Amino acid sequence: MLTLLSCGYRTIHHEGIVRNRPIGSGNYTFVFFNSRAEVRLHDNTSTVEKNTFILFQPQTPHYYRELESPFINDWFHCNGSDFHEFLLSIQFPVDTLIEASDPLLISRSIVELQKCHRLDGKLRERIIDCDLRSFFMKLSDLRARTAPHQLSRYYIQFTELRNDIYRSPQQNVTVTEQASRLNMSKSYFQHIYKELFGCSVMTDMIHARLDHAKYLLDHSELSVNQIAFACGYENDTHFMRQFKKFVGVSPRKYRFRIEPS
Repeated sequence: MLTLLSCGYRTIHHEGIVRNRPIGSGNYTFVFFNSRAEVRLHDNTSTVEKNTFILFQPQTPHYYRELESPFINDWFHCNGSDFHEFLLSIQFPVDTLIEASDPLLISRSIVELQKCHRLDGKLRERIIDCDLRSFFMKLSDLRARTAPHQLSRYYIQFTELRNDIYRSPQQNVTVTEQASRLNMSKSYFQHIYKELFGCSVMTDMIHARLDHAKYLLDHSELSVNQIAFACGYENDTHFMRQFKKFVGVSPRKYRFRIEPS
């Protein structure tokens, strides 16, 4: 089981900070730099920009200090008898400075860890174990899926736009309008979207609509015609044709399918 020893969210060091651990901290130490810093690791000194993170192993000598004031960071210390094997299994890099492609994911996760750490309850330790594993798996998966460095600056903007597509699938927003929202040409917008997510924006828009349609077919008594309009289709003929093409059956057959026991 992974255990959380201590945790801090957006800790502000008005007088600066120096962490000098010549024999390591004795536990796994995660640091997310919200401010520029100087980091010395394996006798190499680097200037670290904000939105960079690192997981130090327990015996890794390291040193870091602020390069701007006030210095702000998120951090936590954790341990676990199978932590090393877990990190290897998800190919999570340790003792490596990594630019965060989704800084909000890190901050939100650490807020939740801090809240849970302060609470009491018989399931607290198990919840923290699950949250820590989920956190590192998300970071590892995100790192594996993130596009080349030159595209990473677009990741947050495009992720927010993609979330909007799935949150509001009924919206009739054209690709041109979406590109304009990010001040891009239509062709460049489509290229970046495909590079980041591995599919076209039109494919995502169709999947978002059909996912919502399947939910309504399963959990509402709306007619197929009503569902078509609720999902942004101008007519039910187009909806039924697209549903059958991508799902494999008509909306009616999907609604009355017999689930396997």
